[in-house]
Amino acid sequence: MAGRGTIMMAYGLTGVMNALWGATLPATDARLELGPGRLGGLLMALAVGALVAMPVAGRLAERWTGRRLLRICAPAAALGLAGPALAATAETLMISAVVLGMLFGLLNVALSLQAAAVERSLARPVMSTVHGTWTLGAVAGGAVVTAALRAGVDVRVLMGTGAIILAVALLGVKGIPEPPVRLVPRPAGQARPAPPRPGVMVMLGVVGAAAFITEGAATDWAGVHATRVLGADPATGSLVYTVFFVAMTLVRFAGDAVRTRLGVRTTIRLCGVTATAGYGLVLLAGVLPFGTAARVGCALAGWALAGAGMAVVWPIVASLLGAADGAARRLSAVTTISYGGGLVGPALIGYVATTATLPLALVIPAALALLVATAAPHLLNAVSVSATHHRPVGATASRRTS
Repeated sequence: MAGRGTIMMAYGLTGVMNALWGATLPATDARLELGPGRLGGLLMALAVGALVAMPVAGRLAERWTGRRLLRICAPAAALGLAGPALAATAETLMISAVVLGMLFGLLNVALSLQAAAVERSLARPVMSTVHGTWTLGAVAGGAVVTAALRAGVDVRVLMGTGAIILAVALLGVKGIPEPPVRLVPRPAGQARPAPPRPGVMVMLGVVGAAAFITEGAATDWAGVHATRVLGADPATGSLVYTVFFVAMTLVRFAGDAVRTRLGVRTTIRLCGVTATAGYGLVLLAGVLPFGTAARVGCALAGWALAGAGMAVVWPIVASLLGAADGAARRLSAVTTISYGGGLVGPALIGYVATTATLPLALVIPAALALLVATAAPHLLNAVSVSATHHRPVGATASRRTS
């Protein structure tokens, strides 16, 4: 339980960190007059940095353990926010985004490895709740950003001060030792289930990427969509971001119980359908023949449904892979594919927004949500069946004594 509390604190503070980046983008856009094209380039720079660092993170975790990796990269990632805060031009902002992306990439892999270790230690699903703490931090951070911007606080002061506070707080996150994965003894003659095949791992990564792209679309483009397409002010743009993560937080804290009650297949299908409906409302908001308030209200409802729908997709993917295998290299590989898709996706949305329109670009996450609803249930159900054969030794006893 102490390990669970530690990783929940790490996820919560990382959620605040994400808010200091995502919820301030509309204000940074206005400060440096970036526009959709340079915003897309900024997000691509962040993605490149992260994708370079993630494979390195897997190797570092094998050498140092995920616990040590988390202790080093968590405060460093927080301090990395000072780069965008101090950037005086679009060019220096791009360079700082590459560095920040590398630090975020290391942190994301370290968090995934530690969360899987905690779940194996407890021998029960907690991944959705842990990620719920991340979104709770994102909601709190988004609310603070919105309030500060409305009060007239300069975005540079806000980001710089927040970076220092988070770095100090994350110095106290020590992580937990990663328990070895030991399988339940098999009856005589029963073959040991093989680890997930490379093709299955890639597909798991694609499902995770679909979830992260829809999440990244909200983080990086929901506010911009509200201001540039719907005519809202920057503070309202930050509110759209916050609404998305409020919905995601509520569903994530209920996610472990819902998954246990409905099963993996039904839960994932329901998630995809809900997110698809949400993006439908977001796209509808841009063409409604009403005033700004009504259009923003429609978009808010849509982003709330999208957040609720995608809330538990990645937690289920990470949980199933950790239970079915637990190897750091494979979990790191799927995490890299998933987070990589989530980083490249928003940048791709920016490219399409530049060459066409932002509403058209948002069709991309809408289509991926539909993919989750139709293709993911069977795949994740198969991995879930495999995971039951890799239950750690002592899991039954842990449940009896809890």
